[in-house]
Amino acid sequence: MERDARRRARRGDAAQAGRRRPSHARQAGHAFRAPELPARRHAGPRAAAPGRAMVTRAEYAWHVLDTVADPEIPVVSIRELGILREVNERGDTLEVVITPTYSGCPAMGQIEDDVRAALAASDIRADIVTRLAPAWTTDWMTDAAKDKLRAYGIAPPHTRAPSDNVVQFMKPRARGESVACPQCGSTNTTETSHFGSTACKALYRCLDCREPFDHFKPY
Repeated sequence: MERDARRRARRGDAAQAGRRRPSHARQAGHAFRAPELPARRHAGPRAAAPGRAMVTRAEYAWHVLDTVADPEIPVVSIRELGILREVNERGDTLEVVITPTYSGCPAMGQIEDDVRAALAASDIRADIVTRLAPAWTTDWMTDAAKDKLRAYGIAPPHTRAPSDNVVQFMKPRARGESVACPQCGSTNTTETSHFGSTACKALYRCLDCREPFDHFKPY
């Protein structure tokens, strides 16, 4: 009788285990199907990791070139000054368009070299194109560039460029137009030379704090 009881106990254990198997099978099936959901949701040629936006080659190049400073005014970038005009995709390479502040600007060779070096450091192939028309204008400067110029000690341009976009280096200052000193903010200033450290700037002196400063001429 004792042996019969042990046999019945073993059969009962086996039956109980059999009844639990469907639960395990369902769990196993659920674990197998779960990875399919994100695969379907992110499938496609423009798939990206969650939380990260896709960028084109041109957009990435704009980001890289944000770090290229103007060689004459290193506190501002060529993008902030409006020198960097376009980045276009041309097949397997890019076309980067830059415009000089004036046609004889001696810094353009250095700017082109700096653009090429920045792109090469990021493994970006590009052709650099210098475009003279439309002519550069101080209207292309960003507000951030003007703030940085002022903090650097250069009075930024504050009048709109002429409609024909022709650089007039010898244009007289308009009556009533004042240039604020970047050091003390006074408008009691006077022009001492129409040409400052570069042809695109004029030399001024503040009559209150007596400090000389450059003024980026508007055109």
